[in-house]
Amino acid sequence: MLKKNNHINLNPDELERYARHLSLPEIGIEGQKNLKSSSILCVGSGGLGSPLLIYLAAAGVGKIGIVDFDLVEVSNLQRQIIHTTESIGKSKSKSAKETITALNPHCNVEIIETILTEQNALEIIRPFDIVCDCTDNFPSRYLINDACVLLDKPNIYGSIYKFEGQVTVFNLNKSSPNYRDLLPNPPPPGIIPSCEEGGVVGILPGLIGIIQATEVIKIITGIGTSLSGRLLTFNALTMRFKELKLMPCGGRESIKTLINYKQFCTGLNYPEKKEDDINIKEITAESIKILIKNNAQEISIIDVRNRDEFKSQSIPGAELIPLSEIESEKIIKKIKQLNTNRNLYFYCKTGKRSKEAIAKLKKFGINGINIKGGIESWNNHLNNIYQ
Repeated sequence: MLKKNNHINLNPDELERYARHLSLPEIGIEGQKNLKSSSILCVGSGGLGSPLLIYLAAAGVGKIGIVDFDLVEVSNLQRQIIHTTESIGKSKSKSAKETITALNPHCNVEIIETILTEQNALEIIRPFDIVCDCTDNFPSRYLINDACVLLDKPNIYGSIYKFEGQVTVFNLNKSSPNYRDLLPNPPPPGIIPSCEEGGVVGILPGLIGIIQATEVIKIITGIGTSLSGRLLTFNALTMRFKELKLMPCGGRESIKTLINYKQFCTGLNYPEKKEDDINIKEITAESIKILIKNNAQEISIIDVRNRDEFKSQSIPGAELIPLSEIESEKIIKKIKQLNTNRNLYFYCKTGKRSKEAIAKLKKFGINGINIKGGIESWNNHLNNIYQ
Protein backbone atom coordinates (compact mmCIF):
# COMPACT_ATOMS: atom_id res chain seq x y z
CA MET A 1 0.00 0.00 0.00
CA LEU A 2 1.41 3.36 -1.01
CA LYS A 3 -0.27 5.47 1.67
CA LYS A 4 -3.38 5.93 3.78
CA ASN A 5 -5.32 9.12 3.61
CA ASN A 6 -7.91 9.45 6.34
CA HIS A 7 -8.77 12.99 5.24
CA ILE A 8 -10.37 11.77 2.01
CA ASN A 9 -14.11 11.19 2.03
CA LEU A 10 -16.43 9.51 -0.46
CA ASN A 11 -19.56 11.39 -1.47
CA PRO A 12 -22.95 9.62 -1.96
CA ASP A 13 -22.42 9.17 -5.69
CA GLU A 14 -19.01 7.57 -5.10
CA LEU A 15 -20.41 5.26 -2.42
CA GLU A 16 -22.93 3.98 -4.94
CA ARG A 17 -20.50 3.97 -7.88
CA TYR A 18 -17.88 1.92 -6.04
CA ALA A 19 -20.33 -0.31 -4.16
CA ARG A 20 -18.83 -3.55 -5.52
CA HIS A 21 -15.39 -2.48 -4.29
CA LEU A 22 -16.77 -1.50 -0.91
CA SER A 23 -18.29 -4.96 -0.56
CA LEU A 24 -14.85 -6.53 -0.81
CA PRO A 25 -13.21 -6.78 2.63
CA GLU A 26 -9.79 -6.54 0.98
CA ILE A 27 -10.64 -3.07 -0.43
CA GLY A 28 -13.55 -1.60 1.52
CA ILE A 29 -13.85 2.08 2.43
CA GLU A 30 -10.17 2.56 3.27
CA GLY A 31 -8.98 0.95 0.07
CA GLN A 32 -11.36 3.07 -1.99
CA LYS A 33 -10.14 6.20 -0.20
CA ASN A 34 -6.59 5.24 -1.08
CA LEU A 35 -7.59 4.87 -4.71
CA LYS A 36 -9.20 8.30 -4.63
CA SER A 37 -6.11 9.89 -3.07
CA SER A 38 -3.66 8.22 -5.47
CA SER A 39 -2.10 9.60 -8.64
CA ILE A 40 -1.05 7.52 -11.64
CA LEU A 41 1.00 8.56 -14.67
CA CYS A 42 0.34 6.62 -17.85
CA VAL A 43 2.97 7.08 -20.55
CA GLY A 44 1.13 6.28 -23.78
CA SER A 45 -2.61 6.14 -24.46
CA GLY A 46 -2.52 3.57 -27.23
CA GLY A 47 -3.03 -0.19 -27.15
CA LEU A 48 -1.87 -0.80 -23.57
CA GLY A 49 -2.85 2.60 -22.22
CA SER A 50 -6.45 2.38 -23.46
CA PRO A 51 -7.71 -0.47 -21.22
CA LEU A 52 -5.47 0.56 -18.35
CA LEU A 53 -6.79 4.12 -18.31
CA ILE A 54 -10.42 3.03 -18.63
CA TYR A 55 -10.24 0.56 -15.76
CA LEU A 56 -8.22 2.79 -13.44
CA ALA A 57 -10.69 5.60 -14.01
CA ALA A 58 -13.62 3.25 -13.39
CA ALA A 59 -11.91 1.98 -10.24
CA GLY A 60 -11.80 5.47 -8.79
CA VAL A 61 -8.15 6.52 -9.09
CA GLY A 62 -8.25 10.18 -8.11
CA LYS A 63 -5.69 11.64 -10.49
CA ILE A 64 -4.48 10.28 -13.82
CA GLY A 65 -1.75 11.87 -15.90
CA ILE A 66 -1.47 10.99 -19.59
CA VAL A 67 1.75 11.56 -21.51
CA ASP A 68 1.12 11.33 -25.25
CA PHE A 69 1.85 13.67 -28.15
CA ASP A 70 0.40 11.50 -30.94
CA LEU A 71 -2.82 11.87 -32.95
CA VAL A 72 -5.53 9.22 -33.37
CA GLU A 73 -5.34 7.36 -36.69
CA VAL A 74 -7.90 4.99 -38.17
CA SER A 75 -5.45 2.05 -37.86
CA ASN A 76 -5.36 2.64 -34.07
CA LEU A 77 -9.01 1.76 -33.59
CA GLN A 78 -8.47 -2.00 -34.00
CA ARG A 79 -7.00 -2.10 -30.47
CA GLN A 80 -6.93 1.39 -28.88
CA ILE A 81 -10.41 1.18 -27.43
CA ILE A 82 -10.34 4.45 -25.51
CA HIS A 83 -10.65 6.27 -28.87
CA THR A 84 -13.54 6.24 -31.34
CA THR A 85 -14.05 6.93 -35.02
CA GLU A 86 -14.94 10.51 -34.10
CA SER A 87 -11.51 10.81 -32.45
CA ILE A 88 -9.58 10.36 -35.72
CA GLY A 89 -7.23 13.30 -36.17
CA LYS A 90 -7.59 14.40 -32.54
CA SER A 91 -4.89 14.42 -29.88
CA LYS A 92 -4.75 10.98 -28.24
CA SER A 93 -4.38 12.44 -24.76
CA LYS A 94 -7.38 14.74 -25.23
CA SER A 95 -9.44 11.91 -26.71
CA ALA A 96 -8.54 9.70 -23.75
CA LYS A 97 -9.46 12.46 -21.31
CA GLU A 98 -12.89 12.83 -22.93
CA THR A 99 -13.58 9.11 -22.53
CA ILE A 100 -12.38 9.06 -18.93
CA THR A 101 -14.38 12.13 -17.94
CA ALA A 102 -17.51 10.68 -19.52
CA LEU A 103 -16.97 7.46 -17.59
CA ASN A 104 -16.05 8.94 -14.22
CA PRO A 105 -16.32 12.70 -13.62
CA HIS A 106 -14.69 12.22 -10.20
CA CYS A 107 -11.37 11.44 -11.86
CA ASN A 108 -8.99 14.38 -12.34
CA VAL A 109 -7.16 13.97 -15.66
CA GLU A 110 -3.98 15.87 -16.49
CA ILE A 111 -2.87 15.69 -20.10
CA ILE A 112 0.80 16.19 -20.97
CA GLU A 113 1.13 16.55 -24.73
CA THR A 114 4.85 16.18 -25.14
CA ILE A 115 7.54 13.63 -25.84
CA LEU A 116 9.04 12.25 -22.64
CA THR A 117 12.77 13.01 -22.75
CA GLU A 118 15.77 12.89 -20.45
CA GLN A 119 15.32 16.65 -20.01
CA ASN A 120 11.70 16.58 -18.75
CA ALA A 121 11.10 13.04 -17.43
CA LEU A 122 12.00 13.66 -13.80
CA GLU A 123 9.86 16.79 -13.62
CA ILE A 124 6.87 15.07 -15.23
CA ILE A 125 7.07 11.83 -13.22
CA ARG A 126 7.91 13.29 -9.79
CA PRO A 127 4.35 14.39 -8.73
CA PHE A 128 2.80 10.94 -9.36
CA ASP A 129 2.70 7.88 -7.10
CA ILE A 130 2.98 5.16 -9.76
CA VAL A 131 4.11 5.14 -13.39
CA CYS A 132 2.59 2.84 -16.03
CA ASP A 133 4.85 2.14 -18.99
CA CYS A 134 2.49 1.71 -21.95
CA THR A 135 5.04 2.63 -24.60
CA ASP A 136 6.21 0.62 -27.61
CA ASN A 137 9.88 1.46 -28.02
CA PHE A 138 13.15 0.79 -26.22
CA PRO A 139 14.37 4.38 -25.66
CA SER A 140 11.13 5.22 -23.80
CA ARG A 141 11.26 2.04 -21.71
CA TYR A 142 14.82 2.67 -20.54
CA LEU A 143 14.05 6.33 -19.88
CA ILE A 144 10.94 5.54 -17.82
CA ASN A 145 12.78 2.83 -15.92
CA ASP A 146 15.77 4.98 -15.02
CA ALA A 147 13.62 7.95 -14.01
CA CYS A 148 11.50 5.71 -11.77
CA VAL A 149 14.63 4.27 -10.14
CA LEU A 150 15.99 7.76 -9.46
CA LEU A 151 12.65 8.92 -8.04
CA ASP A 152 11.75 5.69 -6.18
CA LYS A 153 8.53 5.22 -8.16
CA PRO A 154 6.95 1.81 -8.94
CA ASN A 155 6.96 1.13 -12.68
CA ILE A 156 4.19 -1.08 -14.07
CA TYR A 157 5.59 -2.48 -17.31
CA GLY A 158 3.75 -4.05 -20.23
CA SER A 159 4.86 -5.10 -23.70
CA ILE A 160 3.14 -6.75 -26.68
CA TYR A 161 4.08 -8.21 -30.04
CA LYS A 162 1.93 -10.16 -32.51
CA PHE A 163 0.19 -12.73 -30.23
CA GLU A 164 2.44 -12.48 -27.17
CA GLY A 165 2.65 -10.10 -24.24
CA GLN A 166 4.49 -9.68 -20.98
CA VAL A 167 3.92 -7.70 -17.82
CA THR A 168 5.70 -7.14 -14.52
CA VAL A 169 6.24 -4.59 -11.75
CA PHE A 170 9.62 -2.88 -11.57
CA ASN A 171 11.12 -0.88 -8.72
CA LEU A 172 8.37 -1.57 -6.19
CA ASN A 173 10.93 -1.36 -3.39
CA LYS A 174 14.70 -1.29 -2.87
CA SER A 175 15.04 -5.05 -3.45
CA SER A 176 12.91 -5.11 -6.61
CA PRO A 177 14.40 -5.67 -10.07
CA ASN A 178 14.06 -3.00 -12.72
CA TYR A 179 13.94 -3.04 -16.52
CA ARG A 180 17.72 -3.24 -16.81
CA ASP A 181 17.61 -6.54 -14.92
CA LEU A 182 15.29 -7.90 -17.61
CA LEU A 183 17.19 -6.33 -20.52
CA PRO A 184 20.58 -4.89 -19.49
CA ASN A 185 21.22 -3.56 -23.00
CA PRO A 186 18.86 -2.80 -25.90
CA PRO A 187 18.86 -5.22 -28.84
CA PRO A 188 20.60 -4.06 -32.02
CA PRO A 189 18.35 -1.77 -34.11
CA GLY A 190 16.10 -3.58 -36.56
CA ILE A 191 16.25 -6.97 -34.81
CA ILE A 192 12.78 -6.67 -33.27
CA PRO A 193 10.12 -5.18 -35.60
CA SER A 194 7.62 -2.68 -34.24
CA CYS A 195 3.92 -3.54 -33.97
CA GLU A 196 3.47 -1.48 -37.13
CA GLU A 197 5.87 -3.76 -38.98
CA GLY A 198 5.07 -7.08 -37.28
CA GLY A 199 1.41 -6.59 -36.41
CA VAL A 200 -0.53 -7.33 -33.23
CA VAL A 201 -3.85 -9.05 -32.59
CA GLY A 202 -6.24 -6.37 -31.33
CA ILE A 203 -7.34 -8.13 -28.13
CA LEU A 204 -3.79 -8.67 -26.82
CA PRO A 205 -3.06 -5.14 -25.52
CA GLY A 206 -6.44 -5.26 -23.79
CA LEU A 207 -5.40 -8.33 -21.80
CA ILE A 208 -1.95 -7.01 -20.90
CA GLY A 209 -3.21 -3.50 -20.13
CA ILE A 210 -5.86 -4.87 -17.78
CA ILE A 211 -3.20 -6.90 -15.93
CA GLN A 212 -1.17 -3.71 -15.57
CA ALA A 213 -4.22 -1.93 -14.16
CA THR A 214 -4.80 -4.82 -11.74
CA GLU A 215 -1.25 -4.46 -10.42
CA VAL A 216 -1.78 -0.73 -9.90
CA ILE A 217 -4.94 -1.32 -7.85
CA LYS A 218 -3.25 -4.02 -5.76
CA ILE A 219 -0.28 -1.79 -4.96
CA ILE A 220 -2.46 1.19 -4.03
CA THR A 221 -4.77 -0.84 -1.78
CA GLY A 222 -2.05 -3.11 -0.42
CA ILE A 223 -3.74 -6.38 -1.31
CA GLY A 224 -2.51 -9.61 -2.89
CA THR A 225 0.98 -10.34 -4.19
CA SER A 226 2.42 -8.08 -6.86
CA LEU A 227 4.35 -9.19 -9.94
CA SER A 228 7.53 -7.64 -8.55
CA GLY A 229 10.26 -10.20 -9.19
CA ARG A 230 8.03 -12.16 -11.59
CA LEU A 231 7.66 -11.69 -15.33
CA LEU A 232 4.24 -12.89 -16.51
CA THR A 233 4.12 -13.85 -20.18
CA PHE A 234 1.06 -14.69 -22.27
CA ASN A 235 0.59 -16.38 -25.63
CA ALA A 236 -2.83 -15.77 -27.19
CA LEU A 237 -2.44 -18.58 -29.74
CA THR A 238 -1.91 -21.27 -27.10
CA MET A 239 -3.87 -19.38 -24.42
CA ARG A 240 -1.11 -20.06 -21.91
CA PHE A 241 0.45 -17.92 -19.21
CA LYS A 242 4.00 -18.54 -18.02
CA GLU A 243 5.82 -17.02 -15.09
CA LEU A 244 9.55 -16.34 -15.03
CA LYS A 245 11.50 -15.38 -11.94
CA LEU A 246 13.25 -12.04 -12.26
CA MET A 247 16.03 -11.05 -9.89
CA PRO A 248 18.21 -7.95 -9.58
CA CYS A 249 21.51 -8.47 -11.42
CA GLY A 250 24.41 -8.46 -9.00
CA GLY A 251 27.27 -6.19 -9.95
CA ARG A 252 25.22 -4.20 -12.44
CA GLU A 253 26.19 -0.54 -12.59
CA SER A 254 23.77 1.60 -10.59
CA ILE A 255 21.62 4.23 -12.27
CA LYS A 256 22.91 7.65 -11.30
CA THR A 257 21.55 9.98 -13.96
CA LEU A 258 19.45 10.06 -17.11
CA ILE A 259 21.29 9.66 -20.40
CA ASN A 260 20.63 10.12 -24.13
CA TYR A 261 18.36 7.11 -24.66
CA LYS A 262 17.96 7.46 -28.41
CA GLN A 263 21.72 7.29 -28.72
CA PHE A 264 21.83 4.39 -26.25
CA CYS A 265 19.34 2.39 -28.32
CA THR A 266 20.47 3.19 -31.86
CA GLY A 267 23.32 0.72 -31.95
CA LEU A 268 26.22 2.73 -30.58
CA ASN A 269 26.82 -0.09 -28.11
CA TYR A 270 27.09 -2.66 -30.89
CA PRO A 271 29.42 -3.17 -33.84
CA GLU A 272 28.02 -1.59 -36.96
CA LYS A 273 26.21 -4.09 -39.16
CA LYS A 274 27.79 -4.76 -42.50
CA GLU A 275 24.39 -4.13 -44.05
CA ASP A 276 24.44 -0.57 -42.73
CA ASP A 277 27.65 0.16 -44.63
CA ILE A 278 26.09 -0.75 -47.96
CA ASN A 279 24.88 2.12 -50.06
CA ILE A 280 21.38 0.98 -50.98
CA LYS A 281 19.82 2.71 -53.95
CA GLU A 282 16.22 3.89 -53.60
CA ILE A 283 13.38 4.96 -55.85
CA THR A 284 10.21 6.80 -54.91
CA ALA A 285 6.76 5.23 -55.21
CA GLU A 286 5.82 7.84 -57.79
CA SER A 287 8.86 7.00 -59.91
CA ILE A 288 8.31 3.25 -59.73
CA LYS A 289 4.74 3.75 -61.00
CA ILE A 290 6.05 5.61 -64.03
CA LEU A 291 8.70 2.93 -64.53
CA ILE A 292 6.08 0.16 -64.40
CA LYS A 293 3.96 1.97 -66.94
CA ASN A 294 6.80 2.46 -69.43
CA ASN A 295 9.10 -0.52 -68.80
CA ALA A 296 7.01 -3.25 -67.15
CA GLN A 297 8.82 -6.07 -68.99
CA GLU A 298 12.26 -4.92 -67.82
CA ILE A 299 11.70 -4.88 -64.06
CA SER A 300 10.73 -7.30 -61.29
CA ILE A 301 9.07 -6.08 -58.12
CA ILE A 302 9.56 -8.22 -55.02
CA ASP A 303 7.44 -7.96 -51.89
CA VAL A 304 9.35 -9.13 -48.78
CA ARG A 305 6.43 -8.91 -46.32
CA ASN A 306 4.61 -11.96 -44.98
CA ARG A 307 1.89 -13.80 -46.88
CA ASP A 308 -1.04 -12.28 -45.01
CA GLU A 309 0.22 -8.76 -45.69
CA PHE A 310 0.66 -9.63 -49.36
CA LYS A 311 -2.87 -11.05 -49.61
CA SER A 312 -4.29 -7.91 -47.98
CA GLN A 313 -2.73 -5.59 -50.58
CA SER A 314 0.27 -5.56 -52.88
CA ILE A 315 1.76 -3.58 -55.75
CA PRO A 316 0.25 -4.96 -58.98
CA GLY A 317 2.59 -7.44 -60.63
CA ALA A 318 4.73 -7.90 -57.52
CA GLU A 319 6.05 -11.31 -56.52
CA LEU A 320 6.06 -12.42 -52.89
CA ILE A 321 9.38 -13.53 -51.40
CA PRO A 322 9.18 -13.14 -47.58
CA LEU A 323 12.25 -11.75 -45.85
CA SER A 324 12.44 -14.89 -43.71
CA GLU A 325 13.05 -16.98 -46.87
CA ILE A 326 15.28 -14.55 -48.76
CA GLU A 327 18.56 -16.39 -48.08
CA SER A 328 17.40 -19.93 -48.86
CA GLU A 329 19.27 -21.69 -51.66
CA LYS A 330 16.15 -22.10 -53.77
CA ILE A 331 15.18 -18.42 -53.46
CA ILE A 332 18.71 -17.17 -54.17
CA LYS A 333 18.78 -19.22 -57.36
CA LYS A 334 15.40 -17.84 -58.39
CA ILE A 335 16.36 -14.22 -57.72
CA LYS A 336 19.65 -14.59 -59.60
CA GLN A 337 17.72 -15.77 -62.63
CA LEU A 338 15.45 -12.75 -62.41
CA ASN A 339 18.45 -10.48 -62.02
CA THR A 340 20.09 -11.63 -65.26
CA ASN A 341 17.73 -9.73 -67.52
CA ARG A 342 15.72 -7.51 -65.18
CA ASN A 343 16.27 -4.84 -62.57
CA LEU A 344 15.01 -5.84 -59.13
CA TYR A 345 12.90 -3.53 -56.97
CA PHE A 346 12.05 -4.47 -53.39
CA TYR A 347 9.41 -3.17 -51.00
CA CYS A 348 7.71 -3.92 -47.67
CA LYS A 349 5.35 -1.82 -45.56
CA THR A 350 7.60 1.16 -44.87
CA GLY A 351 10.94 0.31 -46.50
CA LYS A 352 12.84 -1.16 -43.54
CA ARG A 353 12.51 -4.87 -44.26
CA SER A 354 13.14 -4.37 -47.96
CA LYS A 355 16.41 -2.59 -47.17
CA GLU A 356 17.41 -5.52 -45.01
CA ALA A 357 16.56 -7.93 -47.85
CA ILE A 358 18.69 -5.98 -50.33
CA ALA A 359 21.60 -5.94 -47.87
CA LYS A 360 21.37 -9.72 -47.42
CA LEU A 361 21.24 -10.35 -51.17
CA LYS A 362 24.29 -8.15 -51.73
CA LYS A 363 26.36 -10.95 -50.17
CA PHE A 364 25.22 -13.24 -53.00
CA GLY A 365 26.14 -10.76 -55.72
CA ILE A 366 22.54 -9.65 -56.24
CA ASN A 367 21.76 -5.96 -56.56
CA GLY A 368 18.39 -4.44 -55.81
CA ILE A 369 16.73 -1.06 -55.50
CA ASN A 370 14.53 -0.18 -52.54
CA ILE A 371 11.09 1.36 -53.07
CA LYS A 372 11.26 4.18 -50.55
CA GLY A 373 8.43 4.19 -48.01
CA GLY A 374 7.09 0.83 -49.18
CA ILE A 375 3.41 0.11 -49.74
CA GLU A 376 2.46 3.03 -47.49
CA SER A 377 4.17 5.49 -49.82
CA TRP A 378 2.57 3.73 -52.80
CA ASN A 379 -0.87 4.27 -51.28
CA ASN A 380 -0.18 7.95 -50.66
CA HIS A 381 -0.03 8.60 -54.40
CA LEU A 382 -3.68 8.18 -55.26
CA ASN A 383 -3.36 9.29 -58.87
CA ASN A 384 -1.53 6.14 -59.88
CA ILE A 385 -1.68 4.42 -63.25
CA TYR A 386 -4.06 1.72 -62.08
CA GLN A 387 -6.88 4.06 -61.12
